[in-house]
Amino acid sequence: MAQFNLPEPQPDPLLHLVSKYHADTRHDKIDLGVGVYRDDDGNTPVLRAVKEAENRLQQLQPSKSYLGLTGDNEFVEQLGILLFGQSINHSATYAFGAQTPGGSGALRLAAEIYKIAHPKGTLWVGLPTWPNHLPLTESAGVDTATYEYFDKNSQQVLFENLLEVTDRARPGDAIILHGCCHNPTGADLTTVQWQQLVSLLTAKEIIPIVDLAYHGLGNGLEDDLAPVRLITTRCPEVLVATSCSKNFGLYRDRTGAVYMTSHEKRTATRAQAVFGQIARTIYSMPPDHGAAVVKIILQDNTLRQQWHDELSSMTARIKSLRQSMADSFPVLGFVARQKGLFSLLPLNPAQVNTLIDEHAVYLAGDGRINIAGCQEHQIERFVAALKAVDFCGTTP
Repeated sequence: MAQFNLPEPQPDPLLHLVSKYHADTRHDKIDLGVGVYRDDDGNTPVLRAVKEAENRLQQLQPSKSYLGLTGDNEFVEQLGILLFGQSINHSATYAFGAQTPGGSGALRLAAEIYKIAHPKGTLWVGLPTWPNHLPLTESAGVDTATYEYFDKNSQQVLFENLLEVTDRARPGDAIILHGCCHNPTGADLTTVQWQQLVSLLTAKEIIPIVDLAYHGLGNGLEDDLAPVRLITTRCPEVLVATSCSKNFGLYRDRTGAVYMTSHEKRTATRAQAVFGQIARTIYSMPPDHGAAVVKIILQDNTLRQQWHDELSSMTARIKSLRQSMADSFPVLGFVARQKGLFSLLPLNPAQVNTLIDEHAVYLAGDGRINIAGCQEHQIERFVAALKAVDFCGTTP
């Protein structure tokens, strides 16, 4: 008799979509589902700067011995400078953290340390959001509550909802904020909205947990990082989870980091030690290869510039695709105003199924599309498929 009475596992909708796409033999199929950057040929390339850094690593890496619970501290420091600016740890704000297995590992450590510091606190999550946000935070035992962040039909951020939630949250509560290039909507706050929100977060003593996964793919690195720098400068304590998957193209190498920023150095350094203790109970130590590559790039001016140029080219392609979609079909005008890889189209399940089954246009069940999954020559057919399912969109 079986000793393990396990429930039937629920299939992951996106992974099921991937399998269905690969099994589809239609030559003109379009993949807008998986959230990875693709070039004009439909490939997810290894960046040239990454290839060169890997060559150097192969020649110069002296050992594969353990690096410690918080990973490569030089990587964490260099990445922190990229995110928070050169003055970090030399001014009124301190940032200390740990290398993690991707952005997911960073979010899990952020949730765990928040639970330790505020065991009765509530974490507020705006919907729609990245599907793994709630499972990751709830698996750490954090009490969560949700609110509506975005209206899909009007393609508008419901900023008043965000302010209302922040106003009624208790001191010590936390809120997940997408640092830029919101997943799945592509709809970010304006500069004025960020300033208003940060003032309220500070006054109410709410702890921001910033998910920073797509910086550089919106309006460029400096513009994309402006909100997180504003938050960490103004708010006394901030948790930041970041990933190198998208902007360095290191998806399978699972490279990320988690930071505590604080106006008190002792708080930030103590958090770094606690990150290590938490990591020990989950995965012990993070994988090194991707972090070693990023460190080499960030420490070398030539490689850093090459990486920045490649990232800028990726961003320019995404912007161009967004504008082309809007020009080809005016009801997609909102797409040109949004940022990053994703937009969330106001489609119902029947329309999504028809797009997949009858038109070979693959997208997530909620209507999320990966802009970079579309090639320029496919836009006309994509628009024709939307018209065939009576997509009305929203007026520009």
